[in-house]
Amino acid sequence: MPASASAAGATFPGAGWKPAVPGRFAVTPLKTQLLQRAEAEGFDVVRITTPDAIPEAPARLRHFLEEGCHGEMGWMQERADQRGAPSTLWPEVRSIIMLGVNYGPDGDPMAGLADRAGGLISVYAQGDDYHDVIKKRLKSLGRWWGEVTGAPLKVFIDTAPVMEKPLAAAAGLGWQGKHTNLVSRDFGSWLFLGSIFSATEIEADTPERDRCGSCRACLDACPTAAFPAPYRLDARRCISYLTIENKGPISAEFREAIGNRIYGCDDCLAACPWNKFAVAAREHKLQAREDLRAPRLAELARLDDPTFRTLFAKNPVKRIGRDRFIRNVLIAIGNSGDAGLVDAAEELLGDESALVRAMAVWALARLSPIRLAAQSWRRQHETDADVRAEWQAAGQSVLRFGGIAKNRKDASNQ
Repeated sequence: MPASASAAGATFPGAGWKPAVPGRFAVTPLKTQLLQRAEAEGFDVVRITTPDAIPEAPARLRHFLEEGCHGEMGWMQERADQRGAPSTLWPEVRSIIMLGVNYGPDGDPMAGLADRAGGLISVYAQGDDYHDVIKKRLKSLGRWWGEVTGAPLKVFIDTAPVMEKPLAAAAGLGWQGKHTNLVSRDFGSWLFLGSIFSATEIEADTPERDRCGSCRACLDACPTAAFPAPYRLDARRCISYLTIENKGPISAEFREAIGNRIYGCDDCLAACPWNKFAVAAREHKLQAREDLRAPRLAELARLDDPTFRTLFAKNPVKRIGRDRFIRNVLIAIGNSGDAGLVDAAEELLGDESALVRAMAVWALARLSPIRLAAQSWRRQHETDADVRAEWQAAGQSVLRFGGIAKNRKDASNQ
């Protein structure tokens, strides 16, 4: 994810490399070359830290996992020991090069919340997939660095057990705010992260200090109260988790709060006062596509699998697949209060996906109970437990309006 962004362990061996001897490399000219090259590759910020710079991270991660705050993200438990200790992931690492790419929006990221006929996609997912964009840069920089130093290295961008945010803070890219995301004095909340683990020792930079003070804007902005305390996140309540990582039905407890957010959520990021220093992304591929700034819910609801894949071919949204995406769209439709979206919800009552059918029942019950009642025959043929549960939850409105519909039909036959 953004500000938490690892090319899966690509390794560059380095010609004639031998294990580092005690003491730091004569780094000043070399580090200058690294900074200049990183800028030329398109990185907006680069800092250096050491593999032992986050000693408190393992305990924090363990507490997070023990409380179950990771939800269904079982991959976080896998190789958890390596996440908190970079040298466990790769024993040869001597320095960690942390790099950031700005993906700042060119306008108010919250403006779309008022457009209930449109869907709101998180800023980071309105352009091309950042994995693809940054991975090429990391590999190019890593290849050059291996040639210059003659030492092996590994590059990571969100696909390996690397705790990028604590490492970025230790390197001085920013600090972890009360929303647990990285905050930069220069770029606000909007940085993608990548890292290079190098067997070359490089002079480390000074960690950034926490500059949140008494501010709690990010905590108060969360629609679902996903922060049990400052600096602590319960992912199970986070809209980004619910709309992206969660594979099944979204609990009714959170649906209204989701509003028209159909992929991710930027509320806590956008609320940060440090965004007054943020600038729009300079990389064209990370800038918002016009068709993804406020896509029409009615059009999205008509997507089948091929058209979904075409629309999101180079975009992060493709990772969740058509069914989970339409689930999110239907929640937004149910929250819209727009009678013009009734047909879109009704048409999906017979979708092949049980996940979609379940949310179609909920959405139609919100927009037009009488239209749902007219479709109540579907309930008798439904075999999926989750869909049947949605029909049950909508039961009172279906029964009430079902009786009205039946009486009207009987009257018309007289």
